[in-house]
Amino acid sequence: MKLGEKIRYLREVEGSLRGLNRAMNQLELVRAVVAETGSKLSQSYLSQIESGARPHLTGTTRQILAGFFKVHPGYLVDDPVGYSPELLSELQQFENKLDLWLISGAERFRRDPELKHALLTLARHEHTRDCMLLLESIIETPGLLPRLVEVLRPQRENHEPEAKRPAALRRRARPVEHQGLRKKKARTRR
Repeated sequence: MKLGEKIRYLREVEGSLRGLNRAMNQLELVRAVVAETGSKLSQSYLSQIESGARPHLTGTTRQILAGFFKVHPGYLVDDPVGYSPELLSELQQFENKLDLWLISGAERFRRDPELKHALLTLARHEHTRDCMLLLESIIETPGLLPRLVEVLRPQRENHEPEAKRPAALRRRARPVEHQGLRKKKARTRR
């Protein structure tokens, strides 16, 4: 892949991550780089790089863009002849597919800002697969999910009337251990 193609791809990913539902255009990218890094970058220079008129970035610009896009500076060069992305480990390929799937899901749920943000946060995490496996463990551990919701998101629990909460949360409002105690008490009274 050529450097210009990589920059265009990164603009597309960044646009999705920022909720634009499209690639960032060159001017938006330049403004964001200047605003977020304090570094200078011109739209005409970026255009020359993407078109191939300038085949290489300066070392400074490479560092600026690598920092902005959160990629290794070595990524921002033309791939060598014969390079194949299959050289990545299977796990890394899986992580990349998982991240893209989560970004796509975030776009589908853009009307639910909390869910969209959660999916994008997962996609940005370095170890997305591990996060998903941890989530599975939390769900499968009896009573842990409602307790974590109660502790980590108390404002949601306190500000939402019981009737307006989703049915799944209403049912899980009490930890499983407390429900078991009530059953025991009921049996002992008989």
